[in-house]
Amino acid sequence: MKASPSARVHPRVPRPARTGILIGALVLLAAGPGGGAQEPDASTQRGEWHYLGGDAYHQRYSALDQIDADNFGELEVAWIWRGDNFDPSPARGKPLYVDGVLYTVVGNRRTVAAIDGGTGETLWTYREPHTTRWERSTRRGHGKGVAYAEVDGRGVIFVATPAFFLHALDAETGRHIEGWGSAVPLPGFPETGVVDLLADILDEWGPWEDYVARGGSYDPDFGAPVELGHITSSAPPIVVNGVVVIGNSAESGNEQLRMENIPGDILAYDARDGEHRWKFHVIPRPGEFGHDTWENDAWQWTGDVSSWAPITADPELGMVYIGTNPPTMDFYGGFRPGDGLFGNSIVALDVETGEREWHFQMVRHDIWDYDTSVAPLLIDLTVDGEEIPALVANGKHGLTFVFDRATGEAVWPIELRPVPASRVPGEQVSPVQPFPTRPEPVGFLGLPEEELIDYTPELRREALEILEDFDWGQEPYTPYIHEGNELGKIATINCPSGSPNTGAEPSADPETGLVYISVSRNCRCPQLAPGSVMDAPGNPVFTGTNTNPDFITGETTTEWAPGQANMGCRGPQGLPLWRPPYSRIVAIDMNRGEEAWWIPNGDTPDRIRNHPALRGVALPNTGAGSLAPTLVTRTLLFHTGEPYLYALDKRSGERLGRIDLPAPGSYGLITYMHGGRQHIVVQVNSAELPNSLVALTLP
Repeated sequence: MKASPSARVHPRVPRPARTGILIGALVLLAAGPGGGAQEPDASTQRGEWHYLGGDAYHQRYSALDQIDADNFGELEVAWIWRGDNFDPSPARGKPLYVDGVLYTVVGNRRTVAAIDGGTGETLWTYREPHTTRWERSTRRGHGKGVAYAEVDGRGVIFVATPAFFLHALDAETGRHIEGWGSAVPLPGFPETGVVDLLADILDEWGPWEDYVARGGSYDPDFGAPVELGHITSSAPPIVVNGVVVIGNSAESGNEQLRMENIPGDILAYDARDGEHRWKFHVIPRPGEFGHDTWENDAWQWTGDVSSWAPITADPELGMVYIGTNPPTMDFYGGFRPGDGLFGNSIVALDVETGEREWHFQMVRHDIWDYDTSVAPLLIDLTVDGEEIPALVANGKHGLTFVFDRATGEAVWPIELRPVPASRVPGEQVSPVQPFPTRPEPVGFLGLPEEELIDYTPELRREALEILEDFDWGQEPYTPYIHEGNELGKIATINCPSGSPNTGAEPSADPETGLVYISVSRNCRCPQLAPGSVMDAPGNPVFTGTNTNPDFITGETTTEWAPGQANMGCRGPQGLPLWRPPYSRIVAIDMNRGEEAWWIPNGDTPDRIRNHPALRGVALPNTGAGSLAPTLVTRTLLFHTGEPYLYALDKRSGERLGRIDLPAPGSYGLITYMHGGRQHIVVQVNSAELPNSLVALTLP
């Protein structure tokens, strides 16, 4: 993409005095091979895993080195913990490891489980009582995990549920903490140890106050009235400096058909007693910063801008970092004109007060579903001789933004570049979007012609013939088209789509400054249809719990909505439209803002290798086409792909080994030291072994 005309924003201003203070305040670990490695939580140095991402920085790094290139091939299964004993539905829980015990969630009920780290024995479980709010939740299997903190000398597990309650459980017994939170007036709930998050979200929100003024009342079982919206949870809280901070989620934006919804405000509670500490308005109200980015008074009644990705923190700075998604409805935002802060943003908040310290909006007025679906990653860098406490933010569009996490200043300039205007009546996209000048995108932007399939001349011709029916080009912000469009096209090809994404969060090596990003090449082909047509009972656009008309969120149908032409972008003879690799692991040297290396993720799948149109073609390794959860240690970079665990040289990307797993790795992996032996635990999922954990260790 050409960069002119452009405007530069957020230049980084060197401030040497600031850097020395901040770096000195961080915990200094024993120097590894790269020397001077630092991290915010010493538990991973001891072989523990206390946060979803290993530490509060979400680096997915461990200093363990017992498993190395020489003995990786000797790993064997120590135990398998079967999640289908609880619920066969797919789930996304990654465990923590604290003092010999793993803690995770499993199944649509998001059952909390404590598991012996050496044997895989279940020690205790807790499952929240059934509620209508649970039935309504559109993110039941998206729990990702739990949070841990030591409070007054006792380990406490915090879990946010699909029904949008927060529970505090004794880590040893699984019982609710006495004198914590408040009683929930529903059958089966304990009298203590729970907070009703929904009640605090609704408090002082205008549409809720209007509902109460009309005679409405709060129903703790059903939750918010459907005409006002829907809110649930998809990630665990994070506990920082005695404060429990929690985000939220709504239904998928491409399932929404109506304008109204609940704002995904960020909530915070005292870890000691569950008292509500603060609430940050993700949709600014009058007098608050960013309110002027909402036009048409949409701030009053629309919502989302939730934080369904995990939250990151710097305990020394006393900040939490929130990545947000778009406002209500992907693909069409004509009813919510304006840039729409704090949608698609990184927001840094003071953990004690909830005050905004800084923010950056990575996509303005998003209608492309380019949200921040992975946690912001914190790493200390040395750029041009200056030490910088950095934050790395990845969007689904494959752009990587790097900031000084203390100030929000961009480490490298970010350019505002013009993008095409919308073709859809009533839509008003932003005329410019931000593009970082470093690092380079981790995948192609748009669908350049040179990236089309080229195995054979015949397949390339077929691809070009298919593309005659679509609007496509070299632009990640390609404008959408609608039914009856003047171009006579079926749909827009929107690339990239969802890469990187949840389930394969980036990893960072504090020793080298390398950040590892899993990328898959995917595109989406949306066409907008009249909302009145799509918002009809039984319409196939509805998925999941939205098939129940009693649970459809909102009450005002939008002018345009995702149409039935929203399909996968089908290539010639079922092959992808684009060239391989279909998936990659990209290593970026963040000290320089440059790509260090990349490799295909996994190997060419059989459907490509054995395709009749490719008979006799010398195929490269195309990659498996899927995202790869990664984990980096002092010795190796690990990743999963299909039913394998791979080990790579973390500095070069050379594949050093591959071992079989009993089922494909599906979401995440962690490592810890138990009984003097380093373990790697992989979440796997298959028909024979759904929702399960596999522990690997040396003989």
